[in-house]
Amino acid sequence: MADLLGSILSSMEKPPTVGDQESRRKAREQAARLKKMQEDEKKKKAEFRKRMEKEVSDFIQDSALQKKKYAPMGKIERSILHDVAEVAGLTSFSFGEDEESRYVMLFKKEFAPSDEELEAYRKGEEWDPQKAEEKRRLKELAALEEESASRSDKRPVSPSSNYRDKYSHLIGTSAAKDAAHTLQANRAYGCVPVANKRDTRSIEEAMNEIRAKKRLKKDDDSGAGSSNASL
Repeated sequence: MADLLGSILSSMEKPPTVGDQESRRKAREQAARLKKMQEDEKKKKAEFRKRMEKEVSDFIQDSALQKKKYAPMGKIERSILHDVAEVAGLTSFSFGEDEESRYVMLFKKEFAPSDEELEAYRKGEEWDPQKAEEKRRLKELAALEEESASRSDKRPVSPSSNYRDKYSHLIGTSAAKDAAHTLQANRAYGCVPVANKRDTRSIEEAMNEIRAKKRLKKDDDSGAGSSNASL
């Protein structure tokens, strides 16, 4: 019985000491502070979003404004502003080299920036439409002048010699086409012009001549046969 009572007493939690009570109190206070900080941060984000929604709405309603530039802000604030702009149907960009100097610019859809304008902002330069237009015209003029110069340099290519003179010993002094009409038959090689090879007889005349040749051959063969029989 004494052993059972001893085991029960040993299993029971010992009363907290003064040190343990202080540690628990500090832990509760720290958790309370952390919760309050989270609530304050959440409240600040909600207030910032509400303020940005008001500014974006005023920007949209002002027909005289095409774009709006904000002061540098933190990453969380930029994220909220980008989200508000997207919901409102605007185009937004962040510019700036380092995190401390990055800022947001809003553009209305009908006044979306060109690639040249965005490039100027990325370089930290101010965008001047008149200077940009003048620069574009100068660039086009330079391209036209370069194209004109390249065309003038392209001269028509002409052969350095006349191939007829170069190969006169092979094709003669007349052109090949003209030489074909003036070709003379060379009797030494049995060359006969095509016109002389053409048969001008009619079909009936040709057939009669063939029959006559057959009859003549038949008569020759029969005469040869009778002479052999007499021998």
